[in-house]
Amino acid sequence: MGIETSVANKKVKQVCELAKDKIPIPNSNLNPKTNTNGKGKRGRRRHHKKMVAVSPVQKLFNTCNEVFDSCSTGIIPSSDNIQKLKAVLDNFKPADVGLFPEMPHFQASVAGRTPVIRYLHLHECDKFSMGIFCLPPSGVIPLHNHPGMTVFSKLLFGTMHIKSYDWVADVPATKQTEVRLAKVKVNSKLTAPCNTSILYPTDGGNMHCFTAVTACAVLDVLGPPYSVPDGRHCQYYLDFPFANFSVNGVSIPEEEKEGYAWLQEREKPEDLTFVGELYGGPAIVEK
Repeated sequence: MGIETSVANKKVKQVCELAKDKIPIPNSNLNPKTNTNGKGKRGRRRHHKKMVAVSPVQKLFNTCNEVFDSCSTGIIPSSDNIQKLKAVLDNFKPADVGLFPEMPHFQASVAGRTPVIRYLHLHECDKFSMGIFCLPPSGVIPLHNHPGMTVFSKLLFGTMHIKSYDWVADVPATKQTEVRLAKVKVNSKLTAPCNTSILYPTDGGNMHCFTAVTACAVLDVLGPPYSVPDGRHCQYYLDFPFANFSVNGVSIPEEEKEGYAWLQEREKPEDLTFVGELYGGPAIVEK
């Protein structure tokens, strides 16, 4: 999904520290006579370091560090790395990040008011970002793009309608109407549990709109993240049926017209609200 959340809300970061295991220190004043081997040698005690299981969210962070290490705008990770990260996300469950459908984040909005989208910030650096969008029923993240990015979206729970587009490469934007032709990539509902969705800089539905059919949560990984100075600005769009505009030299067979639309740039919708919430799941150790 990958909305540029810093515009609507300051990112909420939780500073976490991993407690170090305490290793017992042998008492240097122990009486040698307590040694039962009868040879007068000081008994040696072996200390085994306690093995701590890596949490799913820590594993995700570690994998992202590897996958996006050499990536930048427009550079797609290798197919092996894409599958590695996808495999980690495919197994994710809401409880892995401390989420449950009964939480206040997912309560239905008051009738007549635009549902508020809540965002849980997990991590961001110049290589990638990790965060969770919490949508109440009927919550909408409008059509927007992901310039030069590879984005992994994992629906943790709920049902969501997704409509996504990719630009038609050989049809530029028109000067008269300021619209550009795009081809529909996805137009369907997705219900958890399901596999991770992946979009690429020029394929996979780089521009998409999410509508919550039920309360739902989406874990997003963006590589690289939005950055206005680096030319990765989040642009919103309106979409119009193909038949609404007539452009010289552009024709689509009648039976295929529903698979295309004209997109027009727009400002961020005034009623779109993102509220940053504190992430309360397992800590992420940034090594």
